[in-house]
Amino acid sequence: MTELEKKNEDTAAAPEIEGQVTKIPYPKSVFLIIVTEFCERFTFYGMRTVLVLYLSRQLDYSDDAATIIFHIFTMFLYFLCIFGAVLSDSWLGKFKTILYLSILYVFGTVTLTLGAIPPLNLPSRAFTMIALALIALGSGGIKPCVSAFGGDQFKLPEQVKQISTFFSMFYFSINLGSLISTTTTPILRADVHCFKEQECYPLAFGLPAVLMVTAIVIFVLGYPLYKIKPPAGNMLVLVSKTIGNAISTRCREKKTNPREHWLDYADAKYDKQLIEDVKVLMRVLFLYIPLPVFWALFDQQGSRWTFQATRMDGDMGSWDIKPDQMQMLNPFLILVLIPLYDVAFYPALSLIGIRRPLQKLTLGGILAGVAFIISGVVELQLEKTYPILPEANYAQLRIFNGENCTYTITTNAPDSKLLNILPLGYYENKYVPISNSGFNFEYTINPIDGDHCPPFGNGSFKMQDATAHSLFMSSKHLEDKLIWYEDHVAKPTRDSPLVRCLSNVEEGKTIKWINKKDNSLVYDEMAYDLNITEIEVGNFDILINDKKAHEVSLRMGGVYTVIINEHADEAYSSNLIEITEPNSVHILWLVPQIVVMTLGEVMFSVTGIEFSYAQAPVNMKSVLQACWLLTVAIGNVIVVIVAELALFDSQASEFFLFAGLMFVDMLLFMIVAYYYKPNNPLAIAHSNESEEEISKKSKSDDDFDNKLDTEQK
Repeated sequence: MTELEKKNEDTAAAPEIEGQVTKIPYPKSVFLIIVTEFCERFTFYGMRTVLVLYLSRQLDYSDDAATIIFHIFTMFLYFLCIFGAVLSDSWLGKFKTILYLSILYVFGTVTLTLGAIPPLNLPSRAFTMIALALIALGSGGIKPCVSAFGGDQFKLPEQVKQISTFFSMFYFSINLGSLISTTTTPILRADVHCFKEQECYPLAFGLPAVLMVTAIVIFVLGYPLYKIKPPAGNMLVLVSKTIGNAISTRCREKKTNPREHWLDYADAKYDKQLIEDVKVLMRVLFLYIPLPVFWALFDQQGSRWTFQATRMDGDMGSWDIKPDQMQMLNPFLILVLIPLYDVAFYPALSLIGIRRPLQKLTLGGILAGVAFIISGVVELQLEKTYPILPEANYAQLRIFNGENCTYTITTNAPDSKLLNILPLGYYENKYVPISNSGFNFEYTINPIDGDHCPPFGNGSFKMQDATAHSLFMSSKHLEDKLIWYEDHVAKPTRDSPLVRCLSNVEEGKTIKWINKKDNSLVYDEMAYDLNITEIEVGNFDILINDKKAHEVSLRMGGVYTVIINEHADEAYSSNLIEITEPNSVHILWLVPQIVVMTLGEVMFSVTGIEFSYAQAPVNMKSVLQACWLLTVAIGNVIVVIVAELALFDSQASEFFLFAGLMFVDMLLFMIVAYYYKPNNPLAIAHSNESEEEISKKSKSDDDFDNKLDTEQK
């Protein structure tokens, strides 16, 4: 056949092929997959958003322990992505893998919800650990399968444009599910009260569990519509076997049969082209060595930065921003920023010489370091508002005067020999020196106006170090006129302020707290019930036997003591005292660090995956995806190690450490990138084919693989 005949035949066939492309219907099954992904992402991010607060506030783990558990969970989740990929490609196929692991996922979310219900009296910590293991297995296992299963529904290369549209919708559903859940679950946690608790974790976990059940139902309903491909073998397993064979053979034959490259020792069992592809893969993976540090910083948005937000003021006037709600900024900004990168940011960066992928990836890492410098500066401002806690070799002393009289107090304390306390006032000493055996505090209390004020006389009390001791003077208390108790100084671990009512009133009377916003009863107690209590943020009337005694305003992060004195005619005077000042740094100061981190994420994550896939051999792109996910897992290991070492007392110092680590890491990456020799995998794989043939054969694979990064979210 002559060239002219070939050309005429191709021209005649073109309309047929073009018509065939337009006639292939868009697969309806992918819409079910997109909705399934939305529900699953809602479940995952909804649960993870409130997880660290649940661990610290409900299960009483320390902030460090909660951080460690959070990052161990995230670490295993990304490690198990490898398990899901192998299970899918080698045995079960994508549909069965997604279905079976999703069922385990549901069991995990239900177990987590049941463990959070107080009346069931279940071992909450054990249930939580089991639940997190099941969720990590379920979510991690299906992560590499769902987007690929969606891609299977299209006929390639005829539906290249349609599959591109699918991945755009898929990526949108991921971030939409994340955005809605990170906004909703903190509201369910904080604003809904259930089982007589201030926070409703059963509902915050329960709604995501319902969404996961919904995801399975929707996914199964599409079974008759799906194109289900059988497992075709796993390239990751083959690569691992090739590397293992090369290492074992090299150990045996290094001296007797030396080779130029250590992977060449596998040539007796494996194809030469496969070995060359693995060599290229290893060179690309060498670039991955510094990458985990970025994820060590990025994933702390759900742990350290959330704890940082709990120490800030979320008051917006008519509503409060919840600490865990700040995480919703990340998916929101991603939806806004990704379109802007191509039309604005990247063209602007090209003007200053940043054009190549590795340059953009380096800049993304540097931005993450800058975000942690910002968070460290914010933390330094927060530290100025933190209370002074009782420490070793010292005690704290507070004396509260419940009378409408001024008293003179003589003591044997070194710095408190003679004190004057005004009516309904108090005295405070945060540094009373204490020996190992304690300190016998002796005191004499006399009124300045002895004719009209009740006397209290002499007394003594054994004070211990690292303890806040408080004394309440109350003449109307029938048993003890001088009441000692251990005070609470630390900021509340929950959103609610803490308050203690010291009432110098006739015994047997009831004290009620009424929320002025809706006139609801939020708390009632008997007089001389000195327990410290969580009260929601807001304005309140305090009623004694239904008669108004005081009006108070409580703010997030504050620890308060209210002193109430009853007069002879059942009138009342009162005073509100701040033991620990409320949060004063506004939570919106977190916005700059979140914006900078998200800018870095888009530049680092998307650019990194696209570059890696472009450099990897055509048959190795799924392996690169698995290795990319492993860098996320290793990054979380770094956080666990730093948190476990507890190198600093100051959280700001830890933030600066991570920033410095990120900058050093990016310097190392720049050195590695400088010596990196770019690969042309298509030329290697198809060296005997023309450029046009290579482009046609690989176009559909590239469009599919370059979108796999959507599962990173």
